[in-house]
Amino acid sequence: MTKWPAQTDIVDCRRCPRLVEYRERVAREKVRRFRNWDYWGRPVPSLGDSDAQLLIVGLAPAAHGGNRTGRVFTGDRSGDWLYRAMYRFGFANQPESIDRHDGLQLIDSYITAAVHCAPPDNKPLPGEFANCRPYFLDELQRLKNLKVVVPLGLIGFKTYFAARKELGWRNPSPLPSFGHGLDVTLADGVTVISSYHPSQQNTQTGRLTETMLDAVFSHAHQIMYRGSMR
Repeated sequence: MTKWPAQTDIVDCRRCPRLVEYRERVAREKVRRFRNWDYWGRPVPSLGDSDAQLLIVGLAPAAHGGNRTGRVFTGDRSGDWLYRAMYRFGFANQPESIDRHDGLQLIDSYITAAVHCAPPDNKPLPGEFANCRPYFLDELQRLKNLKVVVPLGLIGFKTYFAARKELGWRNPSPLPSFGHGLDVTLADGVTVISSYHPSQQNTQTGRLTETMLDAVFSHAHQIMYRGSMR
């Protein structure tokens, strides 16, 4: 998969003292069930290829998921849900993501996050979002073939539209509402399909079901390959 210079910059980033302290402390202290793991403990880079037609925007790595494994949405329940859905609709070569050496390959898709370090209580501060924004802006300018964007959660949704505005790209006015399965096609032809985040808070309460998540990726597939045999 393509490794842009910005991805190396992400892994080496120390812009946010609070996040640096937290991610490194979690990596040292670990949790009992992962006490034998050598935690990643650094910013987690994005995953995918520069020619992808599908972009998925998450919130941030989980303390004992991506912060442990070094790969986005890997080693936690959110990733279990996400990659199963992606696999079912041809966006990944396997339905699970355990560690960064397990052979997972994304297909015509790219996953990034609003913040690349695990935050305390899964809540980045405004300044931490701002510090990570340049990486996302760089990615959006390099992803030339996008047809569909799936923001996972309201924060991913706001992050995407804020980045478009900062780049001078035309947004709808007023901005569309966020809601699971709602979609809007923008002036440049990109379709945004909103999705609830596959967090345990959403999946364990039934706010998000696998059928609901499948519907999002089924819709993305239909848009991307309309008229093709894929």
